[in-house]
Amino acid sequence: MSSSRGVVSYGKENIEFSFFHADRKTLEISIHPDQTVVIKAPFGIGIEEIRKRVVRRAGWIIKQRNFFRQFDPRTPQRRYVGGETHLYLGRHYRLRIGGGKHDAVKLIKGYFEIKVKGQISPEKVKCLLEGWYRDKAAEKLDESFNRCWPYFEKFCSSKPLLQIRSMRKRWGSLSAKGRLTLNIDLILAPKECIDYVIVHELSHLRYNNHSSEFFRFLDKVMPDWEKRRRKLEVTLA
Repeated sequence: MSSSRGVVSYGKENIEFSFFHADRKTLEISIHPDQTVVIKAPFGIGIEEIRKRVVRRAGWIIKQRNFFRQFDPRTPQRRYVGGETHLYLGRHYRLRIGGGKHDAVKLIKGYFEIKVKGQISPEKVKCLLEGWYRDKAAEKLDESFNRCWPYFEKFCSSKPLLQIRSMRKRWGSLSAKGRLTLNIDLILAPKECIDYVIVHELSHLRYNNHSSEFFRFLDKVMPDWEKRRRKLEVTLA
């Protein structure tokens, strides 16, 4: 799917937007948590008509952007001290830190119970928690992959290899050589959001682009994918 960009002025504000055409009957304006404006328009609607629609909805667009703006910066600097909250599968858990005979991290009744052998420090707590996340990501993201894969078996003779790593700007990717790469930070997101990322990437087995056909296929496989995507953006922004 190729997209284009435009801008309109409304009072003292400029509203920049991107848009693309799709096989649909109505025009949709979406405001993402990063405050970007994305428009899906029916085929045949030109840029001037899209600009007019943006101007008509400008008050609402600005209101939505201001709503998301109140959360900036969304994720405070992590300090890795007792009482601080951290995400796991879309839920917040507080850190409860103490000494122990062995280093250990357990999830118990709404808390990350972290036992530290020797001197307790934020650096040691961070190291233990990140190790725990890596282990859980290997387990839970693989479970999600196996849950989503059966629908796609008919489009691919072999199952893609799964790789989990840190990714700065993407939640996932599918290489031409058949490797599915997922961002380790997805372990922080709700399971339905993890499934969305995997289904999105596996849909490229059928359409290796972001064409309107790709999104029609995604609509068929996961009709509520847009709701899941927005939940992912809000949770992990």
